[in-house]
Amino acid sequence: MRRSSLLGLLSAFGALFLGACYGKTLREWKAPEIIHADFKFRRDTFAFANETVFEYDIPSSKSAPRRRHEANSDYTLHCFVMARSVRQFFQHARFDPTQPVASNETYAELIRRVVATDPRDDRPKEPRIVIPGYPNLRAFSAVREQLVKAELGGAWQSFLQRGNWRMLLPFPAEQQQATAAELLESLQQDRPPVVHVVTHSLSINHAVLLFGAVIHRDTISFAMYDPNEPRTPLELEFDRESASFRFPTTAYFQGGAVDVYEVYRSWAF
Repeated sequence: MRRSSLLGLLSAFGALFLGACYGKTLREWKAPEIIHADFKFRRDTFAFANETVFEYDIPSSKSAPRRRHEANSDYTLHCFVMARSVRQFFQHARFDPTQPVASNETYAELIRRVVATDPRDDRPKEPRIVIPGYPNLRAFSAVREQLVKAELGGAWQSFLQRGNWRMLLPFPAEQQQATAAELLESLQQDRPPVVHVVTHSLSINHAVLLFGAVIHRDTISFAMYDPNEPRTPLELEFDRESASFRFPTTAYFQGGAVDVYEVYRSWAF
């Protein structure tokens, strides 16, 4: 089989999973428009960071030198765990500061209950799990940082995330355009999507959560929670003409074009 035929087959296979079932097409989303989930960065995210394994010299060199991170970085390779858990707390938990502060044992059990829920279930049938003594996830994770880190799950869950197979397939423009449309629909339905951000060279292989979007005539700016950067939201930009995503320059990535697909949304991902 010719390489071009194989790529075409793989592209069609990817579109079957990532483009065939979308409702509203991207052209139907008119500019200007602002869409957001009921997700607040300062309320619904973790106060601590997923540390990078390497340190990077960005953007001084196109091929950034890397070295092992300092020994005091005790929480690495948890980007999928953190992005997924933020969504699980948003969907399945409720914080109640009027209740008394509980013990570490109680909080550990409550965290385990939250992360045991299905992140793909955006309409939970069970009552929300009540976290007493704190107003929100950011305050809770700031005070109980080590406990929260210990109970969210291991880094192996990032490596074995079921949607990782998708990295092996091409990302044609049509599929990325369909992905952008689906992300907008998810936000409109108050379902902040978790997305896997990659490049073919794996210069970035990362999970983030999107919680808002501003639709312009030429671009769409998605508001982004990056587990590596707990201080402020970032922006993932989609160029409507080229149907391509662009990740911002950060301390670990020099910025540029990336491929994007949503995870924790169906049995295949």
